[in-house]
Amino acid sequence: MATETLENVEGRDIGSGVSIIRERTDVDGSGPRLHQHPYRETFVIIHGRARFTIGDDEREGGAGEVLVVPADTPHKFAVIGPETYEAVHIHESDRFVTEWLE
Repeated sequence: MATETLENVEGRDIGSGVSIIRERTDVDGSGPRLHQHPYRETFVIIHGRARFTIGDDEREGGAGEVLVVPADTPHKFAVIGPETYEAVHIHESDRFVTEWLE
């Protein structure tokens, strides 16, 4: 059975300068479409794998890795199943600001 959990916490709601997305999913191929932020985003991968597109680069990220996307850089990712992908996405902003590109 496919499961997805997504928790968003904006820093301004808790007195922090960063916002966080906690993601957990076993849906192969799931992930956000191409987008960018006016600040850095850091992906801390706890479990599983995903294929990341960061600017013109494409790479696989797996458990224990940390990937940093520079500000104003188009990016997306897709979960590589069948393992569950679990990660914390740290946005260097007290609120989410996203420009969707596709």
